[in-house]
Amino acid sequence: MNLLLFEDALKHVCRISRIIENSSGHALLVGVGGSGKQSLSRLAAHVSGCTVVQITISSTYGIADLKVCVISTWRKPNWLQEDLKQMYIKAGQKDESIVFLFTDSQITDERFLVYINDLLASGDIPDLFVTEDKDNIVNAIRAEVKGAGIQDTRENCWDFFLDKVRRNLHVILCFSPVGDVW
Repeated sequence: MNLLLFEDALKHVCRISRIIENSSGHALLVGVGGSGKQSLSRLAAHVSGCTVVQITISSTYGIADLKVCVISTWRKPNWLQEDLKQMYIKAGQKDESIVFLFTDSQITDERFLVYINDLLASGDIPDLFVTEDKDNIVNAIRAEVKGAGIQDTRENCWDFFLDKVRRNLHVILCFSPVGDVW
């Protein structure tokens, strides 16, 4: 990435890094298009050792795609598809730090904001995982729950998983004050 960094830009990178290094740290960046919100977010994520994930919108992109299709844009040389479930598994089960970069131009359906709100508020997106997937996650994390001294129940394991997701999954919203109102 070719960037021209000046003192204010470096201050913003430091601020964004400080936010995403905090547990459950999320950021809202507001500025006109081309002001560097995404570039500085990617740089801050790299400095903090996070993987950046961003969705790619097409004309047929809908709610189901938001739950399923996510593109990794930082650590991998080619754009490789990952699904949102895998992002949760990496954050909650594999303990990886992930930055989910989302822009206002990616909001093709207002219902996207409901899912983003759920992700920010509780970390739990309803109906993201079917019962079988939840059982697999619970079984995979069960030993870690026991090691933390927590009673080994399905609910405790799921809460432990979601707590790790909240700690490791950071959302950066890059919005512009200019343009149409949704």
